[in-house]
Amino acid sequence: MNEPTPYYDRHRPAGYEPTAVEVHHPAPLAPTHTVPLVPVQSGSIPAVASVVLPDGRVVTGYAIEPAKPEPVAAKPAVSRAAVNIALGGIGFGAVCGGLVLLTTFIAALAALIHQLIILAAVIFGGWVAVQVFSASGHRGGTTVNIRKAVIKRNHFHG
Repeated sequence: MNEPTPYYDRHRPAGYEPTAVEVHHPAPLAPTHTVPLVPVQSGSIPAVASVVLPDGRVVTGYAIEPAKPEPVAAKPAVSRAAVNIALGGIGFGAVCGGLVLLTTFIAALAALIHQLIILAAVIFGGWVAVQVFSASGHRGGTTVNIRKAVIKRNHFHG
């Protein structure tokens, strides 16, 4: 069943057969009886305890105190979530005044920009009007002098 299968290997001499593998199974340990530990002496340094095992071996080390459960903390009368929500509401209320001032400032700034644009349009429009309608400007074009004009039935005869 667990016999090696023959195979060809060019590095091995002809007729070489691998040997069977030995398998070692560990033996189970016999159960041991525990011996009570030496009590710990009071003080800053714990006492060293020695335990004699049933097979005669001695194990030496510090004694370990059993773990004490932590005391259960008293539950607060108000939950933490409620306190956090209340604090958030107070903070939001404190910020709202600043938000109102901020929006008022933005509206005033927008109105100022609007007024400056209108002022620039009025000044530029006035400058253009002065240039167009100015008499001291450039004198070009055709001058027509009308001395006698006769207007009959919506027709001009000059």
